[in-house]
Amino acid sequence: MNTPFYTISPAVSQAAEKALSLCRPFLEHTDAVTEYNQQKMLHAFQQARVSESCFTASTGYGYGDRGREALDAVFADVLETEDALVRHHFASGTHTLTVALFGVLRPGDTMVSVTGLPYDTLQGVIGIGDTPSCGSLKEFGIRYEQIDLRANGTVDTEAMRQRIRPDTKMVYLQRSRGYSLRPTMTAKEIKEVAALAHTLAPDCIVMLDNCYGEFVEMTAPGSIGVDLMAGSLIKNPGGGIAPTGGYIAGKHSLVEACSYRLTTPGTGKEIGCTLGHNRELFMGAFAAPHVTGEAVKTAIFTAALYDLLGYEVTPRYDEPRGDIIQAILLGTPEKLIRFCQGIQKASPVDAFVTPEPWDMPGYDSQVIMAAGAFTLGSSIELSADAPLRPPYAVWMQGSLNFHVGKLAAMLAASSLCG
Repeated sequence: MNTPFYTISPAVSQAAEKALSLCRPFLEHTDAVTEYNQQKMLHAFQQARVSESCFTASTGYGYGDRGREALDAVFADVLETEDALVRHHFASGTHTLTVALFGVLRPGDTMVSVTGLPYDTLQGVIGIGDTPSCGSLKEFGIRYEQIDLRANGTVDTEAMRQRIRPDTKMVYLQRSRGYSLRPTMTAKEIKEVAALAHTLAPDCIVMLDNCYGEFVEMTAPGSIGVDLMAGSLIKNPGGGIAPTGGYIAGKHSLVEACSYRLTTPGTGKEIGCTLGHNRELFMGAFAAPHVTGEAVKTAIFTAALYDLLGYEVTPRYDEPRGDIIQAILLGTPEKLIRFCQGIQKASPVDAFVTPEPWDMPGYDSQVIMAAGAFTLGSSIELSADAPLRPPYAVWMQGSLNFHVGKLAAMLAASSLCG
């Protein structure tokens, strides 16, 4: 697998040829998923009657912003929910999740995480972990309980039967693995857990952190028992075009409650000017199924390549996927750093920069990140990051197109061989 522009180790090039052959059926399956989701997105645009007038900027209070309303309708349609709240006002995925949690939980309520410890940055929101945080759910009298995953990384349904009570207000699921090596939740697993939660606590809210999972499968969370979900527009659903933002989707009453938290009680979704960002958010949403498919194909190829090179990978190239993330166990901090530096060399932006570990806010250990993105922190663009702690695994995700993603995996492998 030669290239006239980059130097690839002969051993890596040979392994890449074999990897591509091994994973071809799974790349073709990904293309089928992409085609389905892309048609679904097109249909959603047409149903919402998206027109050029939807791209007009609103200012001030933003009353009557037709584009804002149409964008909400598009997201509700593709996620198969009653309603959605899509705004550039959301500063990050964690901010979006925070608005959703504070929107529907009240003092005295109990939130039960059934996927173990949530992602690092959400722990301060809940009020758990070593670092105290001001304004957490805990400070507002909201109780948090946690059911750890089984040894194989799946949800402990037996523990759910023992711990979830009829008055449990929220059963919380994190679809993606975060900085762990447990499997990502697939739609099939989410459906099973949501059904059990509603059996044990009929009035509970099943909430899903859907980050990294949008458009990876044909099944949408709203059709499998999820009452409320949230995600970031600089991940899958922004298609690499949205410059910021997030979404909340689910039952109408829950989304409305979240909108009251984002703006004010009584005004909710009716205010919030768009300042001309609608066009980018619409374009990003339309591109999202295709771009997500390219990221999934990059992950599949990377898994096959590094498995052939002797590294443990999760998931394997032939395993079901529920998100765009590929984890590779590199074994040493030196290899972890070299891998990220190799990924950086395949970036269109800041390729000349050498990533180094640093103390990142919200994390309990140094983190190294490779990301040469057009949008700062965009995880749907090619990136790789990891905390410097055993087992020195790296989490790679994204790529706006498979061609560059494949090259990046090879350059990083060549960097390891150097």
